[in-house]
Amino acid sequence: MKFIDSKFMRDICNVTKQSYDNGWDERNGGNISIRITEDELKDFDDVKEVKRTFDLGFDAKEVAGQYFLVTGTGRYFRNVISRPTEDVGLVKITEDGKHADLHWGYEDGAKPTSEFPTHLMSHIARLKTDKNQRVVMHCHPTNFIAMSFTQTLDEKRLSRILWKMQAESLVVFPEGIGIIPYMTPGTNEIGEATAAKMSEFKVVMWPHHGIFAVGSDPDETFGLIETVEKAALIFTTIQAQGGNILQDITDEELKELAQAFGVTANSKFLK
Repeated sequence: MKFIDSKFMRDICNVTKQSYDNGWDERNGGNISIRITEDELKDFDDVKEVKRTFDLGFDAKEVAGQYFLVTGTGRYFRNVISRPTEDVGLVKITEDGKHADLHWGYEDGAKPTSEFPTHLMSHIARLKTDKNQRVVMHCHPTNFIAMSFTQTLDEKRLSRILWKMQAESLVVFPEGIGIIPYMTPGTNEIGEATAAKMSEFKVVMWPHHGIFAVGSDPDETFGLIETVEKAALIFTTIQAQGGNILQDITDEELKELAQAFGVTANSKFLK
């Protein structure tokens, strides 16, 4: 069986296309990684050989031996569906944790996204609280980014705004939203700051830049971002209509939502 025909490749092609079509990934903005187990790869004959090796620039020993399907640096999400063997690669973290071996893809010489260390740090952080953690996705949702310019960068305030925009918000991200300060992307420092937030949140805002989100599969992770951005769009629309909110979802109603759907809302963010 060829890896190009795998569910993982269908998923990454579908998610990157939809994300680009939504306007979240201009030019080469955005990246995604999916953790894949060795057992899930056993039937693919074309992933056995190591083709190249990359330096990670940090110690990822905690996920040594793990495979990750990851988009390439400088590559456009809109092209992944038409040129997947060039724009996506399957890598395995070496036992020393400092390198990644390429087993499939990047056929024209590409490398993993410059955000790959940040992805790995987030995978490591989330696996400590969620053994089903599989996906990290970064993109640039327009309305969510806009809120980082006009709203106080306060996790409680931002989470409450987004929760109150639609009933789905609390159900999909009951932990709320994590926020880091503005930082230069592609550095270990921003990766460490993001991973620290991932111990508590599934969504982290990069102010004036974008979003980092995690999940158990591509659909769940994409749906999480989609829900956050829809809430931000509703808020933006309200502001465009004058910003005068006459009624909203109350804290009591938020608590009722959490109970009805069996989720635990972040008690620090509820009154």
